[in-house]
Amino acid sequence: MTTAAIRVSEIFGPTIQGEGVLIGQPTVFVRTGGCDYRCTWCDTLHAVDGEYREQWRPMSVDEIWSEVRRLSGGVPLTVSLSGGNPAIQPLGPLIDRGHGEGYRFALETQGSVARDWFANLDTLVLSPKPPSSGMATDFAQLDDCLVMAAGRPMTVLKIVVFDDHDYAYAKDVARRYPALPIYLQPGNHTPPPPEDDGATVDIEGVMNRMLWLVDKVTGDKWFDARVLPQLHVLLWGNRRGV
Repeated sequence: MTTAAIRVSEIFGPTIQGEGVLIGQPTVFVRTGGCDYRCTWCDTLHAVDGEYREQWRPMSVDEIWSEVRRLSGGVPLTVSLSGGNPAIQPLGPLIDRGHGEGYRFALETQGSVARDWFANLDTLVLSPKPPSSGMATDFAQLDDCLVMAAGRPMTVLKIVVFDDHDYAYAKDVARRYPALPIYLQPGNHTPPPPEDDGATVDIEGVMNRMLWLVDKVTGDKWFDARVLPQLHVLLWGNRRGV
C-alpha cells in the first residue's frame, strides 16, 4: 500500500530547539505545510497560508528521511515536527521509520486535530492559542489529543502570552489540565512577513513582555509555570532555517 505524501514547507538543521520543554536541544526540523488556524500573530505564514502552497513539496517518507539523515550525518537526534499544524499530515510512518534508527520525535500542535500516532511520539507539545490569536479553543478536541496520546509521550502545554487576557487564558488552561507541565512564552509582536525572513524584531519589546510575564507569574505565586523566551528569536531574529 502506498503511503500518502507529506506536504513539506522546509527541512532544516541541525540547530537548537528554540522554545518550550526541549529548549536548547539539538534538533532537525521538518516543517509541514498547511494549517487549520489563522492566528493574527503567526510567525510562519509561509507554512500556513495557502497562497504559498506552491512552495510546499509533496514528499514521501523515504525522501524526507533521506534529508533528515543527511542533515544529521546519520547520528540520531530529536526531529521536531512543526508547521503550520503538523497534525493534519500523515506523519505516523515517518515516526516509525525514524524510531527504527534511534531518532526521537517531538510534535507541536494547537490541539485541534487528534491522531492515533500521537502515542508514538516522544514529546507532544499542546499549544492552544490564546485570545490574542483571534482563534477559539475547542477543549473537546484538545481532550481528544490527550486520549490519542494515551499517556505515552512526554506531554506538556505551551502558551504564547501577549497581554492580561492571554495570561488569564493560560491560567484557565492550567486549571483544566493540572497534571500537565505548562510553559509560558512571551509573544513576538513583530513576526516576519512570509517573503522577508530578515524583518527586524523588536527585541526590546519582546524582552519587556518577558519581564512583565515573570512579574505576573511570581506575583501570583504561580510556581508551577515555567517562563521561557523564544531563544531562536533572541539569537537569529526572524531568520528562517535556523
